[in-house]
Amino acid sequence: MTDTSLPGAAAPATATLLDTAYRRIFWRLIPILMVLWVLAWVDRVNISFAKLQMADELRFSEAVYGLGAGIFYIGYLLFEVPSNLLLQRIGARKTIARIAIGWGTICALMSYATTPATFYILRFLLGAFEAGFFPGVILFLTQWFPSERRAKVFGIFMSSVALSGVIGGPLAGQIMTGMQGMGGLSGWQWLFIVEGIPTVLIGLFALAWLTDRLEQAHWLSDAERSAVRDDLERDARALGPREHGLSTVLRDPRLWIFTLVYFCIIIANATVAFWGPTIMREAGFGHVATIGWLVSGASLVGSAVMIGNGLMADRTGRPLLQCVGSLIVGALGLAGVAFALHGSPQMVVVLFSLALAGAYGAIPVFWQLPNRLFAGTAAAAGIAIINSFGNLGGFLAPYGLGLLKDATGQIAPGLIAVALVEALAALIILVVVQRFFAGRRA
Repeated sequence: MTDTSLPGAAAPATATLLDTAYRRIFWRLIPILMVLWVLAWVDRVNISFAKLQMADELRFSEAVYGLGAGIFYIGYLLFEVPSNLLLQRIGARKTIARIAIGWGTICALMSYATTPATFYILRFLLGAFEAGFFPGVILFLTQWFPSERRAKVFGIFMSSVALSGVIGGPLAGQIMTGMQGMGGLSGWQWLFIVEGIPTVLIGLFALAWLTDRLEQAHWLSDAERSAVRDDLERDARALGPREHGLSTVLRDPRLWIFTLVYFCIIIANATVAFWGPTIMREAGFGHVATIGWLVSGASLVGSAVMIGNGLMADRTGRPLLQCVGSLIVGALGLAGVAFALHGSPQMVVVLFSLALAGAYGAIPVFWQLPNRLFAGTAAAAGIAIINSFGNLGGFLAPYGLGLLKDATGQIAPGLIAVALVEALAALIILVVVQRFFAGRRA
């Protein structure tokens, strides 16, 4: 009988085996990674809700809050690359557990941040302990899923950022109002304690649950492990030559262009994350619990967009254009918030939801781009460099907006500036990044 199968196409039986294996890998790894990423973002941005009480109680200025919120990213920057290189040596299981236990402990200790100096130190340490988690997970997942399945997986995993807002907003409002004064502590202090302890416990569980390498995945059958290994090797060959060396990738201008784009994306991301509750208060919503639910609703929209973007990128194979589209939507939404801030509160909520969806939705499709150009040690260090230096935008945005608000009494000028930065990122992708994929589909 003549073989009519397409070159390189998997036989139906193999395709079915692969689908089953990847489903098992997904359900083994992604739920716990999502829980940890939700907790990471809850523990990272709960300061935006705590601010609604602690700023008045401790007489922190907007600039003090902004510096404390942003200094997290300085610790993140200094320890990001070492953490990701350590992951290659000791494995994802120990690295992820170490990170989670460390940042959960620091989050609980934030309840003692009653002076600016203590506030800055603990926020710096929170960043230092969390450093390496996100790029480590991205690198980890590339070792388990081929490129044509990654955008969906990345999108679902990264939707945890928006889900953290869905969960974190109402939870923060409930804790801060319901536990105010309990045991002689303020509501904002209980917020840090209640949200820090579960992270430590989940980190301990991750140590026993995660698997470092495919060869160690005894929860897969021998046939499934073999099929996945062959599929990952096929994917590596299909992607063609990619940069592997550390010293070479550091001299590669593409790495630094990606870093600049991600820096702009994170400026927008940090703005909606750390200033969302303040924007809602500026729009006229006064009750902490109400603000929590409004941010939760906007985050739910963002979560849906992140997952949808990932699914569409896998289907179309065009993450670059989807990243541009998300950034444009986010820029328009943020600019709209600035102009509507003291007009219609309902319109502010709608526009803020668009701004959040755009800022968050760009992230999973962005990470498809460098992963198509770098591999091995270059990927480990490159992802960490892009993430750590790019996350300096997370330092600039909260601190810069705090300084502007102290100087002008308004947040709108800062929001317009961030919208322009987001539009700049879209322009760089269209004009510069697109050239990196000449002859390739991106």
